[in-house]
Amino acid sequence: MSRAVIGGYVKRIVVVAAVAGLGLTGLGAVSAQAAAGPSGTAGGFDPAAAKWHACPADFVKQVHDLYDVLYPVSKIVQCGELQVPLDYAKPKGKKITLQLTRTPHTGSGAAKGDIVVNPGGPGGGGALFGPRVFAQNSAPMREAFNVVGFDPRGVGRSVPALSCDPNYTNAPRPDYGTGDAKSVAVWLKKAKGYADACKKTDKIGLLNHIKTIDSVKDVESIRKALGSKKLDYYGASYGTYLGSTYATVYPKNVGRMVLDGNIGPSDVWYDANLNQDVAFDENMEYYFGWIARYDSVYHLGTKQADVRKFFYGLRAKLKTSPVYYKDPDSGQTIAVGPDELTDTIQNAAYRRNQALWHGYATGLSAYKSGNNATFALTFGAQTTGGADDNGYAVYNAVQCTDVQWPLSWKKWQRDNEKINKKHPFLTWGNAWYNAPCLFWPAKAGKPVNVGHTKDLPRNILMFQSTADAATPYEGSLELHRRLKGSRLVVQDGDRTHCIVHRGSAAVDAYFDAYFLKGQRPKESTVHVPQLGDPKPPSPASSTSLSGAGALANDVIR
Repeated sequence: MSRAVIGGYVKRIVVVAAVAGLGLTGLGAVSAQAAAGPSGTAGGFDPAAAKWHACPADFVKQVHDLYDVLYPVSKIVQCGELQVPLDYAKPKGKKITLQLTRTPHTGSGAAKGDIVVNPGGPGGGGALFGPRVFAQNSAPMREAFNVVGFDPRGVGRSVPALSCDPNYTNAPRPDYGTGDAKSVAVWLKKAKGYADACKKTDKIGLLNHIKTIDSVKDVESIRKALGSKKLDYYGASYGTYLGSTYATVYPKNVGRMVLDGNIGPSDVWYDANLNQDVAFDENMEYYFGWIARYDSVYHLGTKQADVRKFFYGLRAKLKTSPVYYKDPDSGQTIAVGPDELTDTIQNAAYRRNQALWHGYATGLSAYKSGNNATFALTFGAQTTGGADDNGYAVYNAVQCTDVQWPLSWKKWQRDNEKINKKHPFLTWGNAWYNAPCLFWPAKAGKPVNVGHTKDLPRNILMFQSTADAATPYEGSLELHRRLKGSRLVVQDGDRTHCIVHRGSAAVDAYFDAYFLKGQRPKESTVHVPQLGDPKPPSPASSTSLSGAGALANDVIR
């Protein structure tokens, strides 16, 4: 998950760009009232009012580089820090600090409200996500609403930020394998080592207090610190689980809530990842067909089967013959093995997008033509020196403790072997991504029963595409049933994870009407047409869209 991505379901441990397993969570089978604490406060904690100030120069530059092409948010974004209890059961005990950002509305007079946003993960940094959402909002939305982002506990600029073993990402990593005895032995040892490292680096007991329910209480603390009577909220991917859990625990405090790319609560988290294995494989097969459609550009075969054969043949070659390349700009040696190739190209299954689809196809074509530089710069990761593993560490910390994962390796082996027979793209890589949960050093809880509260708000608006690989459609339908009175906007046939601000005017019109006017569709479910597939760029612009550097700014969420 450490990559240029902001949120979503990114599951990647290597550096360049990434994606995979679900970023989801669950927690405590406690009643909503008990979880809320006295008088509906966050565990009895009453936070100080938020105080905003200029953001650090390096953060402002990052905002500028990422989002000012959409709107000059770097000129107006503000930062703030909020202290919250490590353990809400001990509100006067140890405190940790959440990093907040506010991008203030541009209209005259008071803002219509503060929209608190979460990008997913778990492990996604929301401090940057706030200005991103603001920049992508329509002009009327920017005029009306402040957008508040936050780095969840353990993430990014929040203190402490969790890190376990940065060298875990050094390339090339051992081949994921197919459940064979050698790969299993190697990866179980690696996974246990990572879990052990997380235990060793946790100096304050954060691993015991980083479940979704803890972040739910943090969101309640943020609402109170903002002085908002009700929480206005936009959550993407795992952010839908955080939001729907908040609506269950603090139902009377919900204002307007949008959930985009939805998680089915029944599947957290083991089954959810198995469901992803099937969906990602299907989207990758579609992508192979797209590459074949443009054989005149990529020269990898005129049929889907040709491209598939090339890809899996390349993955097998890289197992014994990784590609190494010394980047003349950074001086770093980068490498591409089968894992790095799989993790990076997985982004193509997250979203229909010209830069992504063309960039990765160009990288594959470069290997075939002997251009190792372009191939390595597209798919590679550093061989030494480590990388920021904060997102991956928090992903595990949340998922492994939200709910107890199966502790029998025989079950994992049996389930993954069964899926891998028909859907080999992601299955074993996803299994090893989550394998630290077999050894996690903190006690697991039980999920909140999402939607089960007498005061459940009946004004929630949901968005979903039917071919979303990260959060499969079936989970969205389950959440829609649980959130009685909710409305669901469906983009039929689209292969994009999270569809707000993804190019559909119809989708964004529903989003705006809801926040600006309180309007939702009259029907329980409404459908909007999918967007067409991208086409390769013209030869004159193709250079600017090839290689990893061109992809970095586009893979956000």
